[in-house]
Amino acid sequence: MPEYIESYRLLIPLAATFVAPFLIWFMRSDENAREGVSFVAAIVAFVSMLSFIPAVMAGKIWTLTMFTLLDGIYVKFCVDGLTLIFGLVATFLWFWVTSYNIGYMRSLNEHAQTRYYFCFAIAIFGAVGVAMSANVFTLYLFYEIISVFTYPLVAHHQDDEAFEGARKYFVYLIGTSKLFFLPAMVMTYVLCGTLDFHLGDVVQGMFPAQVVAEHPVAVTVTYVLYIAGLAKAALMPFHNWLPSAMVAPTPVSALLHAVAVVKAGVFSVSRVVLSGFGVDVMDKLFLGIPTAYLAAFTIVAASLIALTKDDIKARLAYSTVSQLSYIVIGVCMLTPLAVQGGLAHIAHHAFSKITLFMGAGAIYVVSHTKKISEMGGFGRRMPWTYGAFAVASLSMIGVPPVCGFVSKWYMINGAVDINRMVLLCALLASTLLNAGYFAPITFKAFFGKPKDAAAVAQLTEAPPTMVVPLCLTAAISVFLGLYPETFLNFIMVFGGY
Repeated sequence: MPEYIESYRLLIPLAATFVAPFLIWFMRSDENAREGVSFVAAIVAFVSMLSFIPAVMAGKIWTLTMFTLLDGIYVKFCVDGLTLIFGLVATFLWFWVTSYNIGYMRSLNEHAQTRYYFCFAIAIFGAVGVAMSANVFTLYLFYEIISVFTYPLVAHHQDDEAFEGARKYFVYLIGTSKLFFLPAMVMTYVLCGTLDFHLGDVVQGMFPAQVVAEHPVAVTVTYVLYIAGLAKAALMPFHNWLPSAMVAPTPVSALLHAVAVVKAGVFSVSRVVLSGFGVDVMDKLFLGIPTAYLAAFTIVAASLIALTKDDIKARLAYSTVSQLSYIVIGVCMLTPLAVQGGLAHIAHHAFSKITLFMGAGAIYVVSHTKKISEMGGFGRRMPWTYGAFAVASLSMIGVPPVCGFVSKWYMINGAVDINRMVLLCALLASTLLNAGYFAPITFKAFFGKPKDAAAVAQLTEAPPTMVVPLCLTAAISVFLGLYPETFLNFIMVFGGY
């Protein structure tokens, strides 16, 4: 059994991300001070997350119970290996996305920038809260905070297209959480008498063996409701909100696809599967493999749709739908290698996908172009941006030494271990499909003929505040491929392997 450490230190990253939005609003008259708040808060939150690592790696789990609503229902936080994966990624990337935000928002002279940064910071607060949730109730609370405060970001442009995309975004995420996640939480409380996750290993979940034996149908229904209620994971058919949300500014797309929203979805699925139900219950009730098949279908179908998109953000959006299901398929195969690959992909996908979206935003700021077919020759004028984009593309495809290869390698071996050829074929097919829709972007940019040679000749790199972050995240993608133990060590501790 792990040793538990009750400490108010857990409030530091939560407090940093909670206070930041209000300071941003208070300093709205000074844009440099306003954006400086996000930098400082991100540093404090990230460093405080780092401080938990030694104890977690020693097999300890940090916990803190804030207040009780009812018997068995309370706001409770924890830090374990799984928390560190999402918490470190969200707080670290917040710093660099803030730098990118400054270049993007100021270059385009966007309106309502204070509201934008305010909501952005609250979304990060929600992500940190999701990462640190020690029970289903706390997870639900912060999951909803993310949904509510990212709505203004998706609707930022305040035109008909933006409001339509934001409306679909809100209906999907809030609707599924109310229709499915909330009833699942109630059923969990009725069946278990508590909403606390079982922390320390992935074998034993929170459902008592007697309950599973006597009420297998109720436990199965509860599981199905959780999967349906966590629409941020973008499993088909609850995926359509994600491409529709591409009407948002590109940094918001990066937030949605790499830092907070979708990662909150797949993190929550991982937490519910591994710390909620546990491998024993998932195996006994045969819940994992059907979910993995659904994820495999999503991977292939979304990749096929991505091939048809000429808009670069739309192509990246369907790529995200596909890539998120890697995490689900890995976790739901329930073998040690597959779980390690799936959970590692939470971080690996984050760094690679945020590079791709920041690259798309840099291209738009310079050229006001979103169509891939119009990007011939752009790479020769923007080598840093397209070079970083190419590196991140290799990660999505699964080419060594970039980190996406590590995730896919572990998951492929996991599929072989359990002799599930359908899952193996889906993973291999996705590699070819990913190459099919990513490689042409880089090839056209560096070797394609410009449609308007004079206009392309005028292009330059985007401001350094945009280019430096995307080059850094691309470099980190390579680093994580060369040193995969960076996040795999947290997974080993979390799973009790």
